Amino acid sequence: MTLFDIHFALPITDPTWVFFIVLIIILFAPMILGRLHIPHIIGMILAGVLIGEHGFHILDRDSSFELFGKVGLFYIMFLAGLEMDMEDFKKNRTKGVVFGWFTFIIPMILGVWSSMQLLGYNFITAVLLSSMYASHTLVAYPIISRYGLSRLRSVNITIGGTAVTVTLALIILAVISGMYKGEINSMFWILLLTKVSILGLLIIYFFPRIGRWFFRKYDDNVMQFVFVLAMVFLGGGLMAFAGMEGILGAFLVGLVLNRLIPHVSPLMNRLEFVGNALFIPYFLIGVGMIIDIQSLFAGGEALKVAVVMTVIATLSKWLAAWITQKIYHMQPNERSMMFGLSNAQAAATLAAVLIGHEIILENGERLLNDDVLNGTVVMILFTCVISSLVTERSARRFATNEDVHLEDQEGKKLPEKIMIPIANPSTIEDLINLALVIKDTKQKNDLIALNVINDNNNSENKELQGKRNLEKAAMIAAAADVPVTMVSRYDLNIASGIIHTIKEYDVTDVVIGLHRKANIVDSFFGNLAESLLKGTHREVMIAKFLMPVNTLRRINIAVPPKAEYETGFLKWIEHFCRMGSILGCRVHFFSNQHTLQLLQQVVKKKYSNTPSEFSVLDDWDDLLLLTGQVNFDHLLVVISARRGSISYDPSFERLPSQLGKYFANNSLIVLYPEQFGEPQEIVSFSDPRGYNESQHYDQVGKWFYKWFKKG
Repeated sequence: MTLFDIHFALPITDPTWVFFIVLIIILFAPMILGRLHIPHIIGMILAGVLIGEHGFHILDRDSSFELFGKVGLFYIMFLAGLEMDMEDFKKNRTKGVVFGWFTFIIPMILGVWSSMQLLGYNFITAVLLSSMYASHTLVAYPIISRYGLSRLRSVNITIGGTAVTVTLALIILAVISGMYKGEINSMFWILLLTKVSILGLLIIYFFPRIGRWFFRKYDDNVMQFVFVLAMVFLGGGLMAFAGMEGILGAFLVGLVLNRLIPHVSPLMNRLEFVGNALFIPYFLIGVGMIIDIQSLFAGGEALKVAVVMTVIATLSKWLAAWITQKIYHMQPNERSMMFGLSNAQAAATLAAVLIGHEIILENGERLLNDDVLNGTVVMILFTCVISSLVTERSARRFATNEDVHLEDQEGKKLPEKIMIPIANPSTIEDLINLALVIKDTKQKNDLIALNVINDNNNSENKELQGKRNLEKAAMIAAAADVPVTMVSRYDLNIASGIIHTIKEYDVTDVVIGLHRKANIVDSFFGNLAESLLKGTHREVMIAKFLMPVNTLRRINIAVPPKAEYETGFLKWIEHFCRMGSILGCRVHFFSNQHTLQLLQQVVKKKYSNTPSEFSVLDDWDDLLLLTGQVNFDHLLVVISARRGSISYDPSFERLPSQLGKYFANNSLIVLYPEQFGEPQEIVSFSDPRGYNESQHYDQVGKWFYKWFKKG
C-alpha cells in the first residue's frame, strides 16, 4: 500500500476534479483574457476548446455539461428578457420597431443569399443561419451606462429594435426546430400555431399575476429565487410541450417578470450572480468543448464559412443602422451608436447554432454542420470586439458634445446621500428597497443606515438589537451590490441623533417609516417625525408599505399648489421618476393647472423615459377625490410642506386624519421637500417664507365665490 494512491489518466472523470477544473477556469479565464481585452464570453468558449476532445482532452463533455449547459442556455435567454428595458422600448416604439424590422430583414435577405450562393447550403439551413445574423446581444451596453448616456434617442431605439429582432429570430428558430420534431403537413402548422398561441398567452397573462401574488405573500429571499427559476423552466417546458424550443419560453418569462424584478433589487442581483458565476460559464465551456478550431486552418470550408458569417453579420447591421439614420434624419454619430450596440452576436446566436447543430437531417447530416459551429465562434469574437470599439468611440463623442446634456440640471448637484434611520425590524427591508429605487445609480457609498440609542437607556439589549438591525440593512443592500455606511450613536433622543447625523455626514435625504400609534392621543406621524421636520430642512420621506416595493403597479402623486417654488421641487420629481422607471410602473401626477404644466415640462424634458400621466386636482383640501384613483396595489405619494414654507396650506393640518380615514389600506409616502436655509424656531412676519396668510384670504374668496354662484 502506497502513501498516496494516485491513478492519473486523461480525460479526468472523477466528479470532484471535473468540478474543480471547471471552477478554476471560471475563476482565471476572465482575469487572463480581461488583460487582453477579449470578451469573457469568448474566454470561456476558448477555455472549453482547450480542455475538450479537440484540444488537450482533459475532460469529456459528460452529462454534467449537458445538464448545466441546458440550465445555462435557459438562463441566458431569461436574463436577456429580464434585462430588457421595456419603458425605453415604449418611449421610441415606432422608431424602435422600424429599426428592429430593418435589423431583422436585412440580415435575413443577405444571409439567405450568401448562404445559398456563396456557401451552397439549402434554404432551411440558410434561413436558420440568417436568423443568427439577425439576433444580437447588447454586450456593449455597460459602456453606455459608464458614460451616463442611457437616455439618448439612439440608445433607446436600439433597445427597442433588440426586443423586436431577438423575438423574431427566436420564433424562426423555434419554428424550424418544431418542423424536425414532427411530421410536416397542413395539420402540423395548425396545431403548432394553436398550441404556441395558447401557451404563449398563458405565460403572458398568468405568469405576472402569479409572480405578483407570490412576491406579496412570501418575502424570503431563497423562496423568491427558487420561485423565479421554477417559472423559467415551467415556461421553457410549456414551449417544449408545444413543439417549440424551450428558450423561447425562457425569454418570454424574462419579459413578463421584467416589471416585478427591478434592476437594482437584491433578487435581480442574486439571479445575475448565480447565472454569471456558475450556470452560464458552464454552458459556454460546454460549447467550446464541441468546437474544433483546427478545422479552420485545415484548408477546408470552415475558414470560408467563418469569414462569410462575420462579414455578412457586420455589414447587415451597419446597413440597418444607416437606413434608419436616413429615414429619421439622425446624426452620423447616432448611426454609429446604433451599429455599435447592435453588432455583437452572443446569447441568441449561441442558442441557435447549438440547437441547429443537434438537428439531424434524413441524410444523416446536421442542419448546421461543424463548419458553421466553428465559424460562429469566430463571428462572435469579431463582432463583440467591433461592437465594443465602435460603441466606446461613439459614446466618447457624445460625452464630449455639450448638446447631449439637455437632461442635466443647471449647475452642479450636491452628492446624494440617503439616510435610513432604523428602529423597527419589520420595516427595514421596505425602507432599504425604497432607498435603492430612488438613489442615483451612478453614485457609490450614498446610503447610510443609522441606529440611535437614547442616552438614558443603558440596556445592552438595545445596543445589540440596534447592531442586528444595522447588519440586516447592510445585508439587504449588499444583495443589490450597494454598500451601506452603518452608523450607531448615543444621543439625548432619537430625533436629536438623526439631526446631528444629518449634519455630520452631509445627508441630503431621509427615509423613515410611519410609526404605529401607541394610544388614542398619539399623533399620526408621531413625535419623532414632527421633531425631525422642525430640526432639518432636508427632504424627508415618511413611508408605509403594505406590500413589497417591486409589486407596486402605479405611483399616484398629489402635489399642492405652489409646490414648484420649493427648493426641493426638482429633486423629488427626479426620485419618483427614477422609481417609476426602475419599477416599470406609471407615475400619475395630480395638481392644479399651473403646477401641472410645470410638472409636464420637467418630466418631458428630463425624464421622458418614465411613463407618466397628469390630471387636474383643484380641491386639494379634500383627498377623498383620490380614493377612486388609488387601488390596493398603488402607492399614494402626498407632497406636503413644513409650516411657514411657500407651498404650505392650512388644509395640511387635516392631512393625517384624511390619510388615516381614506387610505388606511394603501401604501403611502408623505414627502416634505428640501428647503433653503436652516430650521428656525421663530418665523418673522416679514419673512417671505413665513406663514402664507394669503392662502387664508384665498380660501375666504373661494367660499364667497361658491356662495354667490349658488345664489
